[in-house]
Amino acid sequence: MKFFSSTNNQLRQELAEAQDQLATLKAETESTGHNWQELSDVFNTLSHSGVAVTHQSALQVAAVFACVSLIAGAIGSIPLQIFRRQEHGIRIVDDRHPLLQRLCLEPSPMVTALVFWETLVTDMLLDGNGYAVIDRDLNGRVRRLIYVNPRNVEPRLVDGELTYIVAVSLDSEALPKASNDDIAFVGFYPSDILHFPGVGWNGKQGLSVIQSAALNSVGNALSADKFTGLYFRQGISSPGYIKFPNKLTKDQFEMMREYWKTKIVGADNAHLPPIITEGGEFSPLNIKADDVQLLDTRKFQVLDIARIFGVPPHMIGAQETTTSWGTGIEQQSIGFVRYTLRPHLTRIEQELNRKLFRQRQYFTEFDVNALLRGDVKARNEAHQIALGGNQQPGWKTTNEIRRDENLPPIEGGDTLYQPLTGESSESTQTDEPDTQESTEQDTGNEGADAQSPGGDGLRL
Repeated sequence: MKFFSSTNNQLRQELAEAQDQLATLKAETESTGHNWQELSDVFNTLSHSGVAVTHQSALQVAAVFACVSLIAGAIGSIPLQIFRRQEHGIRIVDDRHPLLQRLCLEPSPMVTALVFWETLVTDMLLDGNGYAVIDRDLNGRVRRLIYVNPRNVEPRLVDGELTYIVAVSLDSEALPKASNDDIAFVGFYPSDILHFPGVGWNGKQGLSVIQSAALNSVGNALSADKFTGLYFRQGISSPGYIKFPNKLTKDQFEMMREYWKTKIVGADNAHLPPIITEGGEFSPLNIKADDVQLLDTRKFQVLDIARIFGVPPHMIGAQETTTSWGTGIEQQSIGFVRYTLRPHLTRIEQELNRKLFRQRQYFTEFDVNALLRGDVKARNEAHQIALGGNQQPGWKTTNEIRRDENLPPIEGGDTLYQPLTGESSESTQTDEPDTQESTEQDTGNEGADAQSPGGDGLRL
């Protein structure tokens, strides 16, 4: 793992200043009784509805959680394979490569591969960037991949080169420390950081979706959820006001207000009739959920959020919508992999291949065939064609198909099928004489000459 040279005075000075500012800000925050999460929310952009949209609050919206969990879960469950290039464009799977365990089983001792990739993809979808530190030994071999929260990473351009400043807490997974304080700042070169930016690359990082395209959509969805909760919390009672013939004293006003709040408002009190004294009369405003188009608003937000993440609405439970990706599960799965997952898979593959493999003969790819498998009938028909059905040359062996179905190999199952072709019974006509017929004719002529009527016997 490479670190910045101690001669880089500019970087060292910036790190020292940032550390001092952070220590001061942390002390001020703790004195007010707030935590770091609450402090960071203050600096987030507010939506038009007045709600601050953050990483955590966005996941409180059902449509956002469904889209993110669908994409991140699908990518995290796709197995990664490592290939070795050979001559003539041939590539073979390398099941013994030392990086295979880091990519597919355990990136680090703290987390499994599924959780690791789900977390990185979630950060990439919401915050626009996913980060992981490549921890190498002295020989340059990858020991582990350590997840880093995007909030703790700041990309910078130093001397024309992209570098990463990572804030490391002492209670997180062990990383090389730059100091012994509660927060340590560590500088990394690009070769030691896996950076997965989303759409909107500005030269240093990707664009945050929840603070750009999805800012107002998620904000409106949060506001609609809050309004719905308050609507049911108040016992679905119509809002209104109370008219009194005479002016109330301050004590009477406070008493009536407290009585209405504790005895009338709320789902538990919805069946109780109000008791109004002093000649008061309740006048409802007759504002219903239909008047503010609450249901239509919530339906539109689901479609809008699904559109932003590139997920067909029917895959996150919007059953009233239709899709043009086909009617079968197989066709819909192909469309989901091709149009939704493929861009994310490609950017992950390219980042892994350019930073993890020192030898260019190795590379990694996601095996998307696991998501494209059809039903049993469709798979059997495809296997029959691959084996050489309808007297066509086979392009898959029996053991290859058994391996795709997680079955053990069988003896004699590594041969490709080649159909038998019959030979034509008609002889081909040519201008050359038949060799066998010519030989028989020559033999007959020689026998006739050897036993002619006037001969003396056999001619030797």
